[in-house]
Amino acid sequence: MRSMCSAMLTMQAIVLGLAAPVLIAVQDVKPAVALSLCLGLAFACLVATASLRAAWGYWLGHAIQVASIALGFLLPVMFFIGAMFAALWLGAFFLGRKIEADKARWAAEAAEAEESQGEA
Repeated sequence: MRSMCSAMLTMQAIVLGLAAPVLIAVQDVKPAVALSLCLGLAFACLVATASLRAAWGYWLGHAIQVASIALGFLLPVMFFIGAMFAALWLGAFFLGRKIEADKARWAAEAAEAEESQGEA
């Protein structure tokens, strides 16, 4: 789960960083506002990526998805891009949890099978 979520957040950090010049050039947002929002969110993505070992890293990842979608109020295409990344994030999050649960179940079944063979 961690590797898939970390890949999503890393790609999202790149896209958010590249949204700053678009906000400045196309939407005429003040550079200080655009840079602080976009680079702040990109930095938050990297912090969340580094902290995915803790549960709060995933909560930060969820918050970043909401903020990315909300960035659409300044740059309308970010509604779509933010929703796309949110869908990918949720997919990585829930599929990753399912994969980890399956791995744990398989390991338990393998240990049980090995134990039953040792007794025979």
